[in-house]
Amino acid sequence: MKKKWDGIERRELLRAEAEAMVESFSGSANAANPTEILVHELLVHKVELETQNEELRRAHAAMEEARDRYVDFYEFAPISYITINRNGLINTINLTGAVLLAAERAKLINHRFSAFVADSDRDHWHRQFMNMMEHEYSEPQKFRLEMVRTNGSKFDGHLDCLRKVKVDEPPVLRVALTDITQQKKPD
Repeated sequence: MKKKWDGIERRELLRAEAEAMVESFSGSANAANPTEILVHELLVHKVELETQNEELRRAHAAMEEARDRYVDFYEFAPISYITINRNGLINTINLTGAVLLAAERAKLINHRFSAFVADSDRDHWHRQFMNMMEHEYSEPQKFRLEMVRTNGSKFDGHLDCLRKVKVDEPPVLRVALTDITQQKKPD
């Protein structure tokens, strides 16, 4: 298990490592004159900075790799992920969602989600939406709606909705939307 460092311990270790490295090629600074002591301190500081830079580069590369994995999982998930703001507008949608609704993602952002709900289920959606935005549930709220793509074709959608609140921000609704049309058809 890797030890988690606090700032002071990490700086002390870096200093000790840098001291050892500088002393290995320049000798001890204890009996030196003030100029040699200053040069020694500058070398130690330089080694510390180089070590920190290398650690930052590795951490940055790891973060980029994690971000890329997240983007792949989110964008190409087999389920549509949509975030809807309190005004009922789509804030975010993954590529799978854009394909399901038959529209370019850029055209879906800030578009009213209810426009994709069939007229027969629109009142049901509005009641559910208002209820979820007013109350926080510990479990996702699940229900089915008849949905309409931008090309006019319809599909049966299963929605898993969860209200999320961030500090100092209004709540949003996270929706996982799945096309269950084939599941509803008799064999």
